[in-house]
Amino acid sequence: MRDAAELPSVGDADIAAVASLLADPARCSVLLALDDGRALPASVLADEAGVSRPTASSHLAKLTAAGLLRVEAHGRHRYYRLAGPHVAELLENLVRLSPPRPVRSLREGTRAARLRAARTCYDHLAGRLGVAVMGSLLDRGALIGGDGRYDPDRDVHDSLSNVGHDVRYELTGAGRDFLNGLGVVLPTGGRPLIRYCVDWTEQRHHLGGGIGRALLDRFLSAGWLARTARGRAVTVTAAGQAVLADSFAIDW
Repeated sequence: MRDAAELPSVGDADIAAVASLLADPARCSVLLALDDGRALPASVLADEAGVSRPTASSHLAKLTAAGLLRVEAHGRHRYYRLAGPHVAELLENLVRLSPPRPVRSLREGTRAARLRAARTCYDHLAGRLGVAVMGSLLDRGALIGGDGRYDPDRDVHDSLSNVGHDVRYELTGAGRDFLNGLGVVLPTGGRPLIRYCVDWTEQRHHLGGGIGRALLDRFLSAGWLARTARGRAVTVTAAGQAVLADSFAIDW
């Protein structure tokens, strides 16, 4: 028998510790509000969660201590954001496994419709717009390796609970030229250039990875998309509608 001093100091992962944090609806609302990659103050997050500011501060402290959030100080103000893409990936996986909440008001219905139309999935486009952009890149041969469809019978590992790794998409030379022509600045190192998610509303693939982020950055900086004041929904501007029609053959 091994001496107690020789035993490891830690055991298996304590999933329950994280699960208990996510069991609270208000904390989940806070995390989803931050799933667009932005940093938001506690007052906004309190409104998103429908709780008082002291209650929100307590939730934020617990989420920060657990490593799910990080806090940034700007003068006297404190802003919170997701601790990194690994937390966003956790949230997206949970979203795919979770049943939809019933819509009980016109406001909730309008918000749900906007999320389904066009939203951010941490740092890339999702919803009908994200799926349409990826579909356009596949149609024009900018991406190859798959068809953008989620098919559980064909792709055993391409599941709704899995951020996509199994369909091997590649960027072609023509695709690189196309993106450069749009002013999209492709990353040169670090994260994978191409990843995909199975979009939870559209049941198809949308583009993540370095290209996904670069596309979203370009759409926002060029004024083709505009973020809403709160939440993950984005709106397509008149200039964006023209670019989508002319460059992506998307009638928005």
